[in-house]
Amino acid sequence: MGQGAGRWGVVKVAVYLALGITMTGQMEVLGMWAAPSEGAKFWLHVLTELQSGGCATFLLAAWTGKGFPEAMEAVFPATQVQLCLVHRVRHSLSYVGWKERKEVAQDLKAIYRAATKAEAERALRAFEQKWDRKYPSISKSWRTHWPELITFLKYPAEIRKAIYTTNAIESLNRSLRKISKNRGVFPNQELLLKLYYLALERIAKKWTMPIHNWSEALNRFAVEFGDRMPPLN
Repeated sequence: MGQGAGRWGVVKVAVYLALGITMTGQMEVLGMWAAPSEGAKFWLHVLTELQSGGCATFLLAAWTGKGFPEAMEAVFPATQVQLCLVHRVRHSLSYVGWKERKEVAQDLKAIYRAATKAEAERALRAFEQKWDRKYPSISKSWRTHWPELITFLKYPAEIRKAIYTTNAIESLNRSLRKISKNRGVFPNQELLLKLYYLALERIAKKWTMPIHNWSEALNRFAVEFGDRMPPLN
């Protein structure tokens, strides 16, 4: 019997979460998936699985992933999509030197703090005139994603922040990263998902109250979506 030499490989995977807000304003983890990368095909699988699992409809979805709008259009075509503005601003500032970062951030704020779509458009044009010579990639990126960046402007100011950011799920992700970072390398993917599942169960026990300004959001959704609104019970 001969003796062979073996070599263990380490594979990096990302864990993706879907966090939903129920009709009562409660946060709920809809699912968890591990994959080496994302894209329209991956999100199509995720959304199809959610649909098969009983999610009849989504009224509005905030996202950061690549290929997500195309997948949503294929599975839940009536859903409004909103690209996370917090991530878009961070991405934009990555092009900017430290000395000008505060000023650029302030000018970007004028866009997403606008009261109307027309005002946001004017602020974006002003940004282009001021910064395109030095940082042309920023306005180009905003123009490319413009329809998905201003979906939140349909809604009253009191609930816009809950719509235009994925901060809730980012906070959840930070909690999970702390857990996996302390454990280092996992022997298999199943053990990582099990650890996260148990952590999510503990975290979810703290979600006892509706999200901020939920009543105002619900009333606006009733106007916006009409017959598509699911029953409260």
